[in-house]
Amino acid sequence: MSVSERYRQAWESYWQNTSDAPGEAIWDADPSLSAAPHLELLAPHADTGLPIADLGCGNGTQTRYLASHFPRAIGVDLSQAAIEHARRADTEKVAEYEQLNLTDAARVRELHERLGDTNVYMRAVIHQSDPPDRRSVAEAVATLLGRRGRAFVAELTEESKTVLREAAQDPGGPPPKLRRVFDHGLRPADARTVEVPELLREAGLTVLDHGLTTLPQTEYRADGTRIDLPAQWFVVAALNSSRPA
Repeated sequence: MSVSERYRQAWESYWQNTSDAPGEAIWDADPSLSAAPHLELLAPHADTGLPIADLGCGNGTQTRYLASHFPRAIGVDLSQAAIEHARRADTEKVAEYEQLNLTDAARVRELHERLGDTNVYMRAVIHQSDPPDRRSVAEAVATLLGRRGRAFVAELTEESKTVLREAAQDPGGPPPKLRRVFDHGLRPADARTVEVPELLREAGLTVLDHGLTTLPQTEYRADGTRIDLPAQWFVVAALNSSRPA
């Protein structure tokens, strides 16, 4: 079994065992805490007349929000079960969804051919990917952007490991939503903090803006405080990019 196949099966199992209830996935935060503030950081750099692709869309919560700000929104995910969640949740059919392995360069290129240059939203995908796959994920972003697209990339920092470890040591053990992540073999905050900007540069991307933030989760610790994971964000473009009109 390849590393990518192990990773795919872990995600397929996770989403197959997740209900359609909003917020059941620990990262399924309301867009007001995720895509909305992230779009405020991306928009000054982006041509919002282009489509947007939500990479690692899960059940499509953020995709549906993005669809109200771009002429076309497509959510892609490694897990077919996640895509089925997204399609069921999108009762008004505001976005499109399809299964896509971001390490499959040929399929990523085919998606770019269909969409043309597109903006990208990617929240917490690299840090969960197996090490051999991370470069390909960054390269997928570059392929989809082309010359005109811009991407917002948010990834957990190593400090998140401390937050997760402390939450797992709460009385009674990890909170239920966090326990499910571990039970399905997922590895949050697995990438080094310095690795993400390195991967983006190696993929031929240039950083237009960046900063530190937190990614709010839908789970709480035993003392009632929400689990907010330290993260870094980047707005990136291709090195040979053209300026938005």
